[in-house]
Amino acid sequence: MSSLTAIFGNSEENSQDSDKLMDLYWNRAELKKAFAGMREEQYRLQDRIKEQEGATARLQQKLDHLESLLVDPEWAHNVVVYYRFRGLGHRCEGKLAIFAEQLKQQREQKKHDSALVDWNEQREDEARQIKTRLLEKHEAIHQLEDRLQAEQRQLTSMSSFRRMFRGRSVMKSIDDIAERIESAVQEMRSLQDDLDDATNREPPDHQGLDVDAKRSINLMIIAFAQQLYIHFADDGIAGLVKEATEKSVGAINYGNQYECEQLLKKIQTSVEKLERATDFVDVLQRRAQLLGEIAQFSGPSDAVPISGTVATVFRIDPNGLVSESDRNIVGRNYWAISKVFSR
Repeated sequence: MSSLTAIFGNSEENSQDSDKLMDLYWNRAELKKAFAGMREEQYRLQDRIKEQEGATARLQQKLDHLESLLVDPEWAHNVVVYYRFRGLGHRCEGKLAIFAEQLKQQREQKKHDSALVDWNEQREDEARQIKTRLLEKHEAIHQLEDRLQAEQRQLTSMSSFRRMFRGRSVMKSIDDIAERIESAVQEMRSLQDDLDDATNREPPDHQGLDVDAKRSINLMIIAFAQQLYIHFADDGIAGLVKEATEKSVGAINYGNQYECEQLLKKIQTSVEKLERATDFVDVLQRRAQLLGEIAQFSGPSDAVPISGTVATVFRIDPNGLVSESDRNIVGRNYWAISKVFSR
């Protein structure tokens, strides 16, 4: 045996060596897997660095371009006007976004309150019905108890002779009445549990808006966007605001220093007028109604109207007279309206 062991080795030692080899194999496989993952992460980070370097380079080009415009006397005033227009555009976007959010919250709260009122009425009606059944059951138990007492008095008042002939039927009647009382008591307990459940029931979760409500909200959003457009169009700067949000600085020439200063004054005056104008709720509602008469939707589940069907701008004067003009506020995405629609 010793010679065989020397040649082939001990089986236990062979098993241990085999386990060590398997461990080394799996460790090497795991290391290769981890290394491959690290290489992928390295490549991903390198790509992100390249993207960031490209973005930084583009930003630097913009800064260099802006600097060259600012040091140029003929363009410096144009730059100021350009960013005032852009700022005005962003201001209008913010007003529209706030209006849309407040409108959505109001409609959601109104729907929730209405649903809560309906739920409370249903719950109270259910509780009233249960209370009525409880009173009826209580009255029935009271009558059964009176009958039980009468039967028991009858049994105790019987003579021995009469009890021999009628005692068994009276006892059966007593047992029947007792069973009916027990059953009625169980029903009362069940009804009381139902009443407790109805009384302590939690209100339903807040439900979202349906398609009709979303469409109504979106029509009001378009009405408000048109209101902003009309305000600045009347001052002759709506198109300039839109242009500044779409083009880069230096791509628009607003004229010489005097012309730029006049534009800045016009912007300031128009903004002040906008901030003072607060009593146009009735106008928005009327305009939304008019938009609803012409709006079309791609499908029954779509809440945003087809842009071409609401491309009519409705002007409503203080006397309620309506005039129309063409301007696709939705299609041209005035005031970033696409971001605030209820969908």
